[in-house]
Amino acid sequence: MTKTAFPASRRQFLKSTGLATASFALGGLALPAYSKAASRPSFTHGLQSGDVDMSSGMVWTRADRPSRVMFEVSTTESFADSTKFPALNALPDSDFAVKRLIDGLSADQDIFYRLQLADLSDINTTSEPMTGRFRTAPSSRRNIRFAWSGDTAGQGWGIDETGMKTYSTMAKHTPDFFIHSGDTIYADGPMMDEVELKDGSKWKNAVLIDEKRKVAETLNEFRGQWKYNLMDEHVRELNAVCPTFFQWDDHEVVNNWSDSKDLTGDDRYTEKSVQLLSARAGRAFHEMTPIRYTPAEPGRVYRRISYGPHLDVFFIDLRSYRGANSENRQAEISDATRILGEEQVKWLKRQLTASSATWKVIASDMPIGLVVRDGDTRFEAVANGENGVASGRELEIADLLRFIKNAGVVNTVWLTADVHYTAAHYYDPAKAQFTDFNPFWEFVSGPLHAGTFGPNELDMTFGPEVKYVKAPTEDQGANLPPSMGLQFFGLVDIEGASGQMTVRLMDRDDNELYKVTLDPVRNA
Repeated sequence: MTKTAFPASRRQFLKSTGLATASFALGGLALPAYSKAASRPSFTHGLQSGDVDMSSGMVWTRADRPSRVMFEVSTTESFADSTKFPALNALPDSDFAVKRLIDGLSADQDIFYRLQLADLSDINTTSEPMTGRFRTAPSSRRNIRFAWSGDTAGQGWGIDETGMKTYSTMAKHTPDFFIHSGDTIYADGPMMDEVELKDGSKWKNAVLIDEKRKVAETLNEFRGQWKYNLMDEHVRELNAVCPTFFQWDDHEVVNNWSDSKDLTGDDRYTEKSVQLLSARAGRAFHEMTPIRYTPAEPGRVYRRISYGPHLDVFFIDLRSYRGANSENRQAEISDATRILGEEQVKWLKRQLTASSATWKVIASDMPIGLVVRDGDTRFEAVANGENGVASGRELEIADLLRFIKNAGVVNTVWLTADVHYTAAHYYDPAKAQFTDFNPFWEFVSGPLHAGTFGPNELDMTFGPEVKYVKAPTEDQGANLPPSMGLQFFGLVDIEGASGQMTVRLMDRDDNELYKVTLDPVRNA
């Protein structure tokens, strides 16, 4: 395939595809529902790409009715050299959402993809086309830039007149991809039309749908959580030009969930089975995002994306295989202390050992050393607040860190979200109670568009040092709205020639808060 540059103007590209004008004339407001009176099918929530590697990428969209979705791919914006892929049917059993793996692509290539719908009731009646783009991973050592963050539409803060501005701010940096580190939706967070603020003013959710007025219990209610986020124009615009690599955490199902979550006392839920809720949530998650399917385990979230010689990203899942939240102080590893789960740990060790990439980024949906509580006596994350030898869930992480050191795996960096503020942590065995590991960095970002909290207490078992933190002050309090500006994302640049990694912590107004450049360690 012939190499071509992206259009100079992202807005110009969006206008050329209809994403910024006719296709979404309502901006961030509610999109039109399907009506049999409508003469042509239409795309309801834009399009998305994700899980892009050197030769392929996933593409997603949703139709307003039973439709045949046609896929066309090109290396030029004009589609002069286009290739057509087999069509897929958008049907009610998937809520008219479809996704396809676009494969057979060249490395380090700008890819334009064009989708069009044909009404299955009248195949000659077609939609306006919609176009997106992504860039495949490099096979050579070129520069790489990506963003990460988490927490979208949480704590009752929905789409106001400004919209989810952080998404547009990230898009200005033209990242190769964006990692959404979890809490991608808030299925357990009902919204109201207005929220009274401390200064007497009101936050107004300018966009609201019925599915967001209650907790999600049915499959359609879980799907509605995703559709709500995609009603925001900033989210759709980023989706059109930047692949998103998704992982999940707890709010995709219910706060602090595991298989043992007890909903008996939560009157908001008529459905009390967390297993049934998580099954419905998992189906909606895979239907509504461009995450790849794992043939042997279609619902699996943990995976590895190889993004060229300099970068492998390991997406881990701290939610699906954990034991119940407890006092987290057991002395030996067991099913009760697992947070990754035995099979996922084995997979991660194999994949890290097999990786020849300069940097091994571990994308975690929760931080390692920050204390995250579940009530007065239980703990939700890894740390247990004792500052002592590894115990409880810390045992599994200690085993993993020891393995990374002994196997000679170098240049691991952890990226995470979850706690709703931004920070940089350096883990140093010289300051730790558990010392059998090599030093590493953990960077925290978020929220994208949710309440701001923190900072959390640090547990010293693994010797973390706070290099930077930005969180609400004591006077500001907790659960600050996005309008306060404390919404965060991170940017990572890997320089092609040297392999240096530069990490920046940013806010939604595009202020650089913290920056550090890391030199890669070379294996002997």
